[in-house]
Amino acid sequence: MRRPIIFSLLTFISILSANTVFTQQIDSMMGVYADRFAPEKIHVHFDKTVYNKGETVWYKIYILQGSDSAVASQNVYLDWYDAAGKLMKHTAAPVILSTSQGSFDIPLDYKGELLHIKAFTSWTMNDDPAFSYRRELVINDGTGKIVKPIPNKTTVETFPEGGFLIQGLPTRIAFKASNQYGTPVFIKGVLVDEKNNVIDSLHVKHDGMGSFFLIPVPGQAYQLNWIDESGVTGSTPIPVTKTEGANITITTSNRKAKCEVERTGRVTENFKNLTLVVHMNRVALYQVAFNIAEKTKLSAEVPIGELPTGLLQFTLFTSDWIPVAERVLFINNRAHEFKVELTTPLINVEKRGKNAIEINVPDTSFTNMSMSVTDADVSPPDQHSIFSDVLLSSEIRGRVYNPGYYFSAGGDSVEAHLDLVMLTHAWRRFDWDKIKANIPPKINYPVETTYMKMQGKVQGMKKNSAAAILNLILVTKDSSKQFLFVPVAQDGSFEHPMFFYDTAKVFYNFNNNPSLTENAQLIMNNGLLKVPFTNIQPDNTQVFLWNDSLAKQKLNTLLADQELLKKRMAETTLQEVTVYGKIKTKLQVLNEKYSSGFFSHNEAGIFDLTDNSKIIFARNVLEYLQSKVAGLDIVQNNVTWRGDVPEFFLNEMRVDQATATSLDMNNIAMIKVFRPPFMFATGGGRGGAIAIYTKKGDDTKNNPNIKGMENVQMEGYSKFKEFYSPTYEKADENVTTPDTRTTLYWNPYLITNKTLQHMRVEFYNNDFTKKFNVVLEGINSAGKLTRVVKTIDGATMVK
Repeated sequence: MRRPIIFSLLTFISILSANTVFTQQIDSMMGVYADRFAPEKIHVHFDKTVYNKGETVWYKIYILQGSDSAVASQNVYLDWYDAAGKLMKHTAAPVILSTSQGSFDIPLDYKGELLHIKAFTSWTMNDDPAFSYRRELVINDGTGKIVKPIPNKTTVETFPEGGFLIQGLPTRIAFKASNQYGTPVFIKGVLVDEKNNVIDSLHVKHDGMGSFFLIPVPGQAYQLNWIDESGVTGSTPIPVTKTEGANITITTSNRKAKCEVERTGRVTENFKNLTLVVHMNRVALYQVAFNIAEKTKLSAEVPIGELPTGLLQFTLFTSDWIPVAERVLFINNRAHEFKVELTTPLINVEKRGKNAIEINVPDTSFTNMSMSVTDADVSPPDQHSIFSDVLLSSEIRGRVYNPGYYFSAGGDSVEAHLDLVMLTHAWRRFDWDKIKANIPPKINYPVETTYMKMQGKVQGMKKNSAAAILNLILVTKDSSKQFLFVPVAQDGSFEHPMFFYDTAKVFYNFNNNPSLTENAQLIMNNGLLKVPFTNIQPDNTQVFLWNDSLAKQKLNTLLADQELLKKRMAETTLQEVTVYGKIKTKLQVLNEKYSSGFFSHNEAGIFDLTDNSKIIFARNVLEYLQSKVAGLDIVQNNVTWRGDVPEFFLNEMRVDQATATSLDMNNIAMIKVFRPPFMFATGGGRGGAIAIYTKKGDDTKNNPNIKGMENVQMEGYSKFKEFYSPTYEKADENVTTPDTRTTLYWNPYLITNKTLQHMRVEFYNNDFTKKFNVVLEGINSAGKLTRVVKTIDGATMVK
């Protein structure tokens, strides 16, 4: 819901009635942008920061819209490019609880030093590419050489506050010095006029950035003369772009922003009544009118203490609503965070030692988190975080160096450094001409509000022929089968929800219409986003320069061990071994075979239907469950649980009750019944959930033969690997196989709620790590974020 407009007016400031129409028009159109076109923001949590070739990249994707944890997009896509910008792989995954997960195998013969990743949804394709999610991962090439940095090609840029440097008006000018890789460069220098008179000296405050003040004199030219850390000298001209106009200066103190507006003595009539619009997330929060017909300088204060974390923009308009100056602040009231506590009841950095970490979330809200534990000696700190991606990088243009720093700690110095970032980077701007003209954004890619589906057309049907019924048998790679009956419209089109991974064959015929089966052709697709996949121009300015020879040497040693191990495994015939373990029940085996993710870890009633004799005379799922589940009321196909209607899932895809009850009972392998509340259903799952699984593999042996039926191949969601974490219950177990993992633990889904606020995770060390790096990130149902980074060294946890 949009935040209502608040007017902040001082006694000497009044809004002119002549502006009322424009004010309402601007506010109304900004409301349309905020309500209907809010951008989706993406963050990807990778398990570590540096990889050897041949390793697997594990990741979790978070998607937020504004400050909301509930997004409309149901599918997310990742494109993987090599160092030359050639597309290596395109992946598609379902979005569950605003998140998704996946993996990517780096080829063993990969030659590049970087992998380029693009993450997007159909909805983000409508946004300016400058705000899209891009990331580079560092890949160790296995060589022993340390690449020496190429000499800097230093560039110094200047940025007047408000956007323009105007003759006669004092203006704060920020500067930024960086090299060809976008890395900050330390410089010294002076501000001089055209006669080389020194006006001021330059002082770098943080990461090559600083600021100074200048009052441009008519007829004068200015420049910065500087020298960088390598001894290279240069000059940067400072253009004075206007002879008359108005600017703004923003300073903050005591939970308020002081806005100072000043104009030149000579201006056109429309500059004598100015309006300052203060907005955040495309929502107008304040409008302040400045009557500066008599005075040339006025100020006002805007309260910011209660605002949410994010970019607060100030846009100054003339009386005819022409934008003349803009400024942006970053508000960090830390209201965007929720707290997570990590403790270490068991730490053992010895070879294959057992470790335990306990996670406590004091907040009772539903939380969805991911956690990695890696070797701290070979995984440098990540310069990106869920905070920096969602709150900063997705809002401004241009690369921010080490954006995670600005959220790693509080304090006045970090705030001042972040304000320099605001001054030296462009931000997410409105097209004010379109706003005034009531022109909404152009939407080329509608939001995908459903998961993948089977949709297509039957070619060969006669015009105005009677509607037909498609008999479909979907056979996936694991030999599971789904039997479907799909109506075909008179124009030959059809659509049906579908959910599977990898690829599948769809066998079909037409019910009681052999002629149509013989003569018609089926054209179908999976309903997912179709865009041309092309190569990219890679951003190789972010080449990772190795400055830690010990870390690279350790990675090279591990890479050599991994390659040797793979070679030996390929050449070795396994000898007979005896494995001891606990015997699993038949229901446990069935649950592991069919359910995954959230559906596998939650307590539920499980019903085994692989033996058709258990079905007896039940015609559908509801009849079978009748009187079998306490609290589940079923009366003539009306089903409720504790007064609310449960949600239905078919092979873990949400379906309506009609679809669930139309399934042939002979094709169902298992039913899982989740008592209320089922947190993974819409609305918090107050009515619980009923998950139905169709037979696959050997369980389908009694199903009808599909030999001779026509078939087409269909792609599903991309297939990903599950992370494997070995257990060493006995000291001498598997000692002959070296353990060279540098990611010791990865869990993309750690879930807590008001009844489960505490959990314990366990993992085993490899053969060599002596220091662990723990990174936990996540979101909660209120849209708040968390990130906890800990270094564990022996029995000591260091922040």
